Amino acid sequence: MQRERPKSTIDEIRERFDHDVERFSNLETGQQTTIDAPLSLELITDAAGSVNAAAENLLDIGCGAGNYTLKMLTKVNNLSCTLIDLSIPMLERAKQRVEQQTEAEVHTIQGDIRDVELKSSYFDIVLAGAVLHHLRNEEEWEKVFRKIYVALKPGGSFWISDLVVHEAPIITELFWKKYAGYLSDLGGDAFQQRVLDYIDKEDTPQSVTFQMEMMRKVGFRYVDILHKNSSFAAFGAVK
Repeated sequence: MQRERPKSTIDEIRERFDHDVERFSNLETGQQTTIDAPLSLELITDAAGSVNAAAENLLDIGCGAGNYTLKMLTKVNNLSCTLIDLSIPMLERAKQRVEQQTEAEVHTIQGDIRDVELKSSYFDIVLAGAVLHHLRNEEEWEKVFRKIYVALKPGGSFWISDLVVHEAPIITELFWKKYAGYLSDLGGDAFQQRVLDYIDKEDTPQSVTFQMEMMRKVGFRYVDILHKNSSFAAFGAVK
């Protein structure tokens, strides 16, 4: 029987992103393998801005080069921003870009959301763009979702845009084939295989159903799906 290949370590993931800052500084290039990335970004920031129009404090988990925070600042002005990422070069670029768009403080934390300590009832909005698929097991998902719930103020909101699987394996297989076709159309067969190989090695996505049930389990009051297309979805919850 073939043994499952071990997933990438945190250090391996960090190293990959350390060398990819320029690409992730541009939404069109950094997220081109994500179906409907610009639309999902628009929708989750629109939702956050509607739910928390008077927001003061934003947390961006896995902030990369800052695209999600920058978009959020077009919806709610002068947020105090806390940016978390494994990669120091990503954080440096994100802080440089974000500081140009807000008069409030911009804090950076180099680390893993599983380990980082967050203030209780402090944030109005939490964004997690293409990052939580690195969580490895149900215990980690619950720990992180509970940590985010505790860190939010009452009425605060948590928004995710990410790669997902499906509850039924045959449906996962169906949409994985569709995604493979999308990648081939985007960059050819070699590009398709390269992307699928690093997803297989690096990522452990969960279904939207799993994540929304976990949101309710840790205490969120409302959960909503904003958009889903193939193996990608945008959704969130309100405390």
